[in-house]
Amino acid sequence: MNTFNDLGIHEKFVKGLADMGIHEPTPIQAEVIPLLLHETNDLVGQAQTGTGKTAAFGLPLLHRIDSTKKVVQGLVLCPTRELGQQVAKQLFKFTKFSDKIFTEAVYGGAKIDQQIKNLQRPTHIIVATPGRLIDLVNRKAVDLSNVKTIVMDEADEMLSLGFKNELDEILGFVSSADERWLFSATMPHGIKQIVNNHLATEALRISVSTKNQVNKNIEHQYIICEENEKLHLLMEMLRNTKNQRGIIFCKTKAAAQKLAKQLIAKNVAADTINGDMRQLERDKVMRAFKNESLRLLVATDLAARGIDVQGLSFVVHYQLPDQDEYYTHRSGRTARAGERGISLCLVTSKEMQTLRTYERSLGIVFNQIK
Repeated sequence: MNTFNDLGIHEKFVKGLADMGIHEPTPIQAEVIPLLLHETNDLVGQAQTGTGKTAAFGLPLLHRIDSTKKVVQGLVLCPTRELGQQVAKQLFKFTKFSDKIFTEAVYGGAKIDQQIKNLQRPTHIIVATPGRLIDLVNRKAVDLSNVKTIVMDEADEMLSLGFKNELDEILGFVSSADERWLFSATMPHGIKQIVNNHLATEALRISVSTKNQVNKNIEHQYIICEENEKLHLLMEMLRNTKNQRGIIFCKTKAAAQKLAKQLIAKNVAADTINGDMRQLERDKVMRAFKNESLRLLVATDLAARGIDVQGLSFVVHYQLPDQDEYYTHRSGRTARAGERGISLCLVTSKEMQTLRTYERSLGIVFNQIK
């Protein structure tokens, strides 16, 4: 199956995808969509981040919604506000040429009163972080009694952020839902517990090979250097790439903040985001990055979850991530919507072994450029 039409997606949504520059299904979409589109099933989907999971569950979810009924029919749980905002935005774009299906994103770090007011409008799908959803339920500000489909996106991240009890509680609220779809990059013990406790024993299980996951339009490069040479090499690269824009990844918040200050001191239009920033501050930085008044964003893996900015030419791994799925997620910030992009690693000689591991596990090839 080579097109979304072949998978059974309604023409009005295919038109929305085409408008976004999306024409061919990714492996997870090709596997999952036919299973979810026409039958009621619980499903466990395992695939790395940045592989198109939003459309894999979002398109079948939109097919489920009866837009004439002004009640919440779908619920999507996400680990972070950024991912929640991105999922809601994607669902909105998918429906550009269809009957109005209204999605509302609710998350911590923003004024709950405004979110309560927004939920008084017709809402068919709620995209939520677990803690904020529970707050809204406790305030009787949201009615989940008509929810038929619940999606847990990046479930392993929700667990690593300490949301296990909240997930159990929310799944209790919607125990009458017809189907539960869980998507996760990894399957730790806590995820298996949730699957065993809340999903049907005959739940469908789809695992997409990692080797299919990395965008083929990304060129993977590396430079071997010492730690104290990285800033100089980064500045050299920025001079050579003129007005191109990208994201620089560090492992820790402290490293990201330090690098952003160093870049700003060298008159580079850069800023950083981290998980401790207030939502208003975070939104301000992301606005500046999206409207191109910032050339560079310096981020950690968790802070970058859900970032979707078009036209980024490169990502730089100033520090390598702890897990190979994070490499996939980082790299996926470039080469969006059919464009080409570069993923550059600044590595010490000791870290070359890690790149070889990525090559084997992700099915990619790194080219040395210096």
